[in-house]
Amino acid sequence: MGIQELLDVIPRGSEERALARSIDDSRLPRHVAIIMDGNGRWARLRRKRRVEGHRAAITAVREAIETSARLGVEILTLYAFSVENWKRPKSEVRTLMGLLKRYIRAELDALVKNGIRVRVLGRLHELPADVRKELERAIARTTKCTGLIFNIALNYGGRTEIVDAVQSIIREALDSRRTFPIDEQTIAAHLYTAGQPDPDLLIRTSGEMRVSNFLLWQIAYSEIWITDVLWPDFRRRHLLQAVADYQKRERRYGGITAS
Repeated sequence: MGIQELLDVIPRGSEERALARSIDDSRLPRHVAIIMDGNGRWARLRRKRRVEGHRAAITAVREAIETSARLGVEILTLYAFSVENWKRPKSEVRTLMGLLKRYIRAELDALVKNGIRVRVLGRLHELPADVRKELERAIARTTKCTGLIFNIALNYGGRTEIVDAVQSIIREALDSRRTFPIDEQTIAAHLYTAGQPDPDLLIRTSGEMRVSNFLLWQIAYSEIWITDVLWPDFRRRHLLQAVADYQKRERRYGGITAS
């Protein structure tokens, strides 16, 4: 995987190809996380039902996964459904769950073929049984895949994740009858993303300036890139723009640049 594989599918002479060539594949973000926002607004601007925005978003999901895999990104995390999203109209929630189920079923063979491993971040056990079954099947079938790790943040909340991590530490301490040091390493080891590097790059679409309870622990030092593009319109060139901009930044993690 790398720039050359990506160039193989980009038309010669295009601006997108020049953008891809500007990227240094030795300094790629290992982990890219995306807050997919703007489906409803996309539909409203076109005088369509909100569900049409969610359907149109599937193309953007496919393109983000394919581009990340070809580029050589190790982990892609997409914020698909938050714990707060249950407050939406029941009809919309049913539609979202149905689209998710159909997406997984339709794309699973391609994910396996391309070595993409599926993981779910969130309270999987609280999802409808039919949706949970499809997700568990995808996780099982891709468990030996060694390419891109595709995290689906589903029934997810950053605060909920930290609460679940602390409760897990307490349960382990009670079961083993021994104490655990409550430090950053212990908490990180009990998060949904345990064993994964924190996101290097956080992308948010639709121009909103907030993190929406997403990966609150993990994005402490993530570089943030915000675009006005609504998620259904997000394409390969936008992801490449984000990566190119990321590579222009100097990451100091609270330190001072050497003069």
